[in-house]
Amino acid sequence: MNPRVSVVVPVHNTAPYLERCFGSVLSQSLGQDHWEVVAVDDGSTDGSAAWLDDFARERANVTVVHQEASGGAGKPRNVGIEHARGEFLFFLDSDDHLGPQALERLLAMADEHGSDVVYGRIVGGGGRPAPVDLRRSNPDVSLFDSPVYWTLAAYKLWRRTLIDGHRLRFVENRLRGEDVPFSVKGLLNARRISVVADHDCYVLEGREDNSNASEQDIDWVDHLRHGESILHLVGEHVPAGADRDKLVERHFHGEILSVFGSHFAALDEEERAMVAKTARPVVQEWLTDRIFQALPPRLRLRAHCLREGLLEELTHIVRADAGGEVGPAVVRDGRAWAPYPYFRDGTRALPDACYDLTSRVVLRQSAHAWTWEDGVLAVTGNAALTLLPAAGQQAALVLRNGAAEHRVPAVRTENGDYRAEVDPARAAGAGPLSDGNWTVRLEVGAPAEDGGEPLTKIAWLSAPEPAPLPVARLTGGGDAPLVAAAVYASEPHRHTNLDIGAQRHRLGPDACAAVARRPLGAPRVTAAVTLPDCPEDAELELVLALGEQRVVLETEVTRLSGSRFTLRGTLAHASEGRWEIRIRVRGRGFSRDVPVADAGDRTAGAVLDVPAHWKWTRRLTL
Repeated sequence: MNPRVSVVVPVHNTAPYLERCFGSVLSQSLGQDHWEVVAVDDGSTDGSAAWLDDFARERANVTVVHQEASGGAGKPRNVGIEHARGEFLFFLDSDDHLGPQALERLLAMADEHGSDVVYGRIVGGGGRPAPVDLRRSNPDVSLFDSPVYWTLAAYKLWRRTLIDGHRLRFVENRLRGEDVPFSVKGLLNARRISVVADHDCYVLEGREDNSNASEQDIDWVDHLRHGESILHLVGEHVPAGADRDKLVERHFHGEILSVFGSHFAALDEEERAMVAKTARPVVQEWLTDRIFQALPPRLRLRAHCLREGLLEELTHIVRADAGGEVGPAVVRDGRAWAPYPYFRDGTRALPDACYDLTSRVVLRQSAHAWTWEDGVLAVTGNAALTLLPAAGQQAALVLRNGAAEHRVPAVRTENGDYRAEVDPARAAGAGPLSDGNWTVRLEVGAPAEDGGEPLTKIAWLSAPEPAPLPVARLTGGGDAPLVAAAVYASEPHRHTNLDIGAQRHRLGPDACAAVARRPLGAPRVTAAVTLPDCPEDAELELVLALGEQRVVLETEVTRLSGSRFTLRGTLAHASEGRWEIRIRVRGRGFSRDVPVADAGDRTAGAVLDVPAHWKWTRRLTL
């Protein structure tokens, strides 16, 4: 029977890495009768060929093919395709290795969802970074709204019928980028693309001698022409518009503008002119305004110089990058600018739009804690605007409820830590916040270098992890109004909110009461409640409620340790009926009747039944 998966491994002078690479295939959780290895030795001279023959000698599911050196991984992969018998193919580079469950998980995803291509999570090793961090598994991703198109290397699971049906083959005799046309054409024709992100499926390894193909010298004119052919391949499959621009942007990052790095700066003037001349028509044809705006300033400047034929400016900008001469962004006119050469140089044709990175400045934040201190909410965390100097950045909380908005300044340290104190009784222009739900946002501003308008960013204030349970408490007192408030994290985004008036989170939820009936005396009510941060001058009393009628009992209040209270009251006279027992909390500008549970049955409300022979002697309607 044919295997489910053929692992195709091109090999060229990677002897130090072969044991780890092929050992990772042998140790797969997928049974060995479900996979085969097709290793193609591309003219190795370091003993790799002999190692492969020894490895295959006693393994029926390993095939080794030998050929002369072809100058890249493209031809050995194509030969591997011709020898492979599997329903799926996986391309593994001989200096990398697989995670132990990679093939099993990738195959399971393809089988369950009918996927033509399955990405596995890629991680870096040996100092080599992964191109894209795929964080979430997904059985059906789009090229246009996911990061999968930003990693076009071959190491994926490919369905054989997709490869054969569209004659997918690698570009031969290329050391770099030989897999991009294969992947582009395959992805654009795949019926379904899936991602397995809950397992490290593929480990990219950096070689100690920097002999990875991506580290080798390149013919940059030829590389640009190869990149242009890839753009035409995209154009054949995707009509002009926003979707095409999303794909083309990736190629400007990858195959086109990456040419203009430190290697370009090291070329002589004639070589630089030739490379720029080759790139100019590509940029003029494919760079739309949408792509231009999406590029970071360092690439935006390169693209503009290429499009306008500004070789001197291009060279200076590239050398400034290569030499580490470009410092942090600067703030002017309320915007952030990349400080590259020729910024606002009236003698050069470089517009401000090339330098603007305002949209790339991000407010990074982490919440430390919410702490109530004597009725004041202390919010602590760390926040800073990226790409800008940390010195001088200021922070504030912004409270919003409908059209109402109030700012609470924060004290911020140089390391980005901040502390803001929200007093619900005084936060609204020295007055209390109105009842309702107040969203809390974090605002961070960076000063302008000329003392002008700062750059400000605002975002929802994150809740600490884990967020404390929301507890309604009383704030204010004395010369300030009494306010009930709770802080809580909204779901599912974990944003910070203030519940003013305790409309969503009950005040005194543990309130309970018991009624003692005495043979020769009036019924006596004993209640208990916890009211966090209750000020000393707040008034508490027991109240009976029957419809619109209220009877206030003469109440004896005892404050226990902390914010725990007991209340005792004796009923003198009241009209017949079943009266609900409540605890009234009063203070300046505040009055709230707190529902009370039966001490013997917390699922039921506490009541006092008054029989018909009682006379009405005291009645207050409030």
